[in-house]
Amino acid sequence: MTKTRLIIIGTGMAATRLVDELTRRVPEAFDICMIGDEPTSPYNRVLLSSLLAGELDESELTLKTPDWWSQNNIRILTGERVTEIDKAARCVTLANGTILNYDQLVLATGSKPICLPLPGADLAGVMTFRDLADVAKIRAAMKPDASAVVIGGGLLGLEAAYGLAKANVKTSLIHLMDRLMERQLDAEAANMLRDDISARGISFHLSANTKKIHGAGKVEAIELMDGTVIPADLVVMAVGIRPNIDLAQGAGLTTGRGILVDDQLATSDPAIFALGECAEHRGIAYGLVEPAYEQARILAAHLSADSAAYAGSVTATNLKVHGIHLFSSGDFLGADGSDVIVLRDRGLKTYRKLVLKNEGGTTQLTGCLLYGDTSDGLWYAELIRQQTPVNSMRPLLAFGRDLATREAA
Repeated sequence: MTKTRLIIIGTGMAATRLVDELTRRVPEAFDICMIGDEPTSPYNRVLLSSLLAGELDESELTLKTPDWWSQNNIRILTGERVTEIDKAARCVTLANGTILNYDQLVLATGSKPICLPLPGADLAGVMTFRDLADVAKIRAAMKPDASAVVIGGGLLGLEAAYGLAKANVKTSLIHLMDRLMERQLDAEAANMLRDDISARGISFHLSANTKKIHGAGKVEAIELMDGTVIPADLVVMAVGIRPNIDLAQGAGLTTGRGILVDDQLATSDPAIFALGECAEHRGIAYGLVEPAYEQARILAAHLSADSAAYAGSVTATNLKVHGIHLFSSGDFLGADGSDVIVLRDRGLKTYRKLVLKNEGGTTQLTGCLLYGDTSDGLWYAELIRQQTPVNSMRPLLAFGRDLATREAA
């Protein structure tokens, strides 16, 4: 049997999950080559903050052992960069001049960290927090008595700040908005998070805009728009990511914010697919791991000639900070006409918020926000994802799966 030549550009978590799915479905159908410009084998990017904090060794981030790749006949080219895609000839060119032919091509090129165009942003000591190389640079700058400023109070910024503080670096965090993680938390949960993060030695400047970075050759301080000056030996920008679409644009593929894909994850060229952070589906470019994994499952099914369609993902968020448990999914704020159930126990520092909608007598869970106790988070997320009627469970729904399902039965 002639194998389909499949090239995957990218060696991140989305690409690795796709290969894993394909080898389980059709282990002999594809001749797979993965190409990535990072010099390491695929690793778990989600755990970078734990690596920075010294809670894990780099080896613990590895997604697959070397034996797994060889046993499944997967060729991996690390430290190699694809410079060109020739759609007509169905080949890719590497920076070293090597040309590789494909029958089908998958773009899993991920995203790039956004760097604010601030005066002083080019100084030594200004860094991003996105990959293993970034962690190595930050660690090298973490001298005794060092001070750091993290710009960005979203998921990535908080994880970077936690990692720095855990490593005994005096850490301040600057955030443009009035609360932390405003895309995943309401004001009450954000205040609880701020209190817990502050207890870990991190100071905050909220509703704060950075004016410039000071220093003579290297970072010395950050100045805010209100005139506040914060001393700093290093600055970490964690203000968001941008889909990496340069290669796709160079090939003439249709792009928006990301590489546009249909419900089978196909691009404007039917032989080329995209998934993960670089892909844009129905106007959304997801920057989270779970949607990428869902896309990998759908794409693997499609490439294996099974009927499959991707309809989008209900996103869920977990913060990777030791001792802090929060979970957010769906419409946690509550659209007009929604019902909101809130349980709070300030003594136990727990907060639970459920958002429901009722249409035609059917009640469904549309969002949830959990702080302190997140044990039922995945169950709530599945109810949201499956649009499960919860009429019979509603009286005890806020008390979790065990009570709610027992009473409904």
